[in-house]
Amino acid sequence: MSVEELLISSKESSAKFADKMKKIAIKEKEDETQKKAAVLGLPYLSLVRFPITAEAIGLIPQAEAERLKVVCFLFTGSEIRLGAVDPQNTEVEELVHTLEERHHSHAALYIISENSLQEAFKFYATLPVIKPISKDVTISDTELNRFSSSIATLAELKKEFSNLTNISDLVVLMIAGALKYNSSDIHIEAEEKQIVVRYRLDGILQETGFLNKDLWPRIVSRIKLLAGLKINITDKPQDGRFTIILQKEKTDVRVSALPTVHGESVVMRILKPMASLTFDQLGLQDSVLEALKKQVVKPTGMVVTTGPTGSGKTTTLYAILQRLNEPGVKIITLEDPVEYKLSGINQSQIDAEKDYTFAKGLRSILRQDPDIVMVGEIRDLETAETAIQAALTGHFMLSTIHTNSAAGAIPRFLSMGVKPFLLAPALNAIIGQRLVRRLCQKCKQPVVLEETLKQKVQEVMKRLPADFLSKHQIDLEHLEFFTAPGCAECNNLGYKGRMGIYELMEMNKELEQLILKSEASSFVIEDLAIKNGMITMAQDGILKALQGVTSVEEVFRVTQ
Repeated sequence: MSVEELLISSKESSAKFADKMKKIAIKEKEDETQKKAAVLGLPYLSLVRFPITAEAIGLIPQAEAERLKVVCFLFTGSEIRLGAVDPQNTEVEELVHTLEERHHSHAALYIISENSLQEAFKFYATLPVIKPISKDVTISDTELNRFSSSIATLAELKKEFSNLTNISDLVVLMIAGALKYNSSDIHIEAEEKQIVVRYRLDGILQETGFLNKDLWPRIVSRIKLLAGLKINITDKPQDGRFTIILQKEKTDVRVSALPTVHGESVVMRILKPMASLTFDQLGLQDSVLEALKKQVVKPTGMVVTTGPTGSGKTTTLYAILQRLNEPGVKIITLEDPVEYKLSGINQSQIDAEKDYTFAKGLRSILRQDPDIVMVGEIRDLETAETAIQAALTGHFMLSTIHTNSAAGAIPRFLSMGVKPFLLAPALNAIIGQRLVRRLCQKCKQPVVLEETLKQKVQEVMKRLPADFLSKHQIDLEHLEFFTAPGCAECNNLGYKGRMGIYELMEMNKELEQLILKSEASSFVIEDLAIKNGMITMAQDGILKALQGVTSVEEVFRVTQ
């Protein structure tokens, strides 16, 4: 045998040896995987030469499969089988639940080796590019209409909840009902013997359904999957969000899960794209409207709206922005979240996970040379000081703050640590507001107030200036109000829709002096504002009740 033949023979022997050692190593790994499967109580499978179909491998995008080391090797329509190198990974568990819900199939999880995984990955070469799995919920108009026809009334909706057991259908029904009745929030609460579903309709929670307690774990898991929350965490609060994709629009849903005695309480806030209101449609009294118009055209300073969550503050700010939105004006907003897209305005959304906060965002915005800036909320001293400095150095600022009244905003700023000598010249005006329910115009009727309530009304109204009472021909001894007993049109609630009631506190020298003293309470500040002609929210509400738009009881519910 020649030297050349000896070299060839030697190489062949080395290759055979290496191949043999590789097979031994693979077998050892497979044996280890089998032992691990036995310990975990999971089935083991080798995917070498397994006939994986395109329908199966395509259920999980390759990038997601590689990241989680998981692959779908069988999909029959009613059954899904997955192989995972690390089946204990919580993200793998969530993926299993997601695929089950999305395809209405039973999913089984197998443990596989790294070698099996790489063999399965070869099948991706035969597939087109696959989009990542989206947690967005697509609800077709046909699907919504299917439920809408069977939930014409709240009583029918309650009945529909009791009839359904399919988890996906229940979640769709919850959302469909909320959209149909224009609910702002869906509350799903675990009680001792049942699950209660409540909608916040026109600011008031209404019971809309009861579910079997046995369904609760699956309902919570489904909602958590949609919102990107951890399924296996039930003893800590969690927050997430998802998007409902309809044919005409997208609707964001914020999800909050909170541990309670009988299980978790879940609240889904529906962030529907807002119906745009013009400045003149806010419902301000004529004198207040004219005063606010003068305040918002000032080139510098700050206008702040106050009130609790859900009192319409952002709607008011958007209406002001639309009035100020002109080609020669640069407007930038910083919001959480952007609730309504405004043409011609630069809107930015904070992202706490990326450390893009109101304070940091506002500093960046001011480097963009804006004329007008709207900050969704002033929550801390850093944001407050930056906003006030901007208002004092050539910018017009709009923002909101959580207080009970316009007068309460000043003590709130001072309690944050804002310096009085900066706050006083920066503020132009403060708007206090609430939302009251509108009386159903179909079943509305006159009502005679009981004596105690009548005296309460007179006590509030007598603080109005005499010339105002005379101008509007208001006789405090003869006031006519309305009520609504309820009808089919308003689902027997007596109310349908909401509107704002307002108070506008304009800054003047006397108020500035009170701020500089930094000792005045909100009561002292409010008394001075009333002496200067401010119409309070309660007075504005009663004036609207006299017009038959709302009821006296509703006004006092939100103002006192």
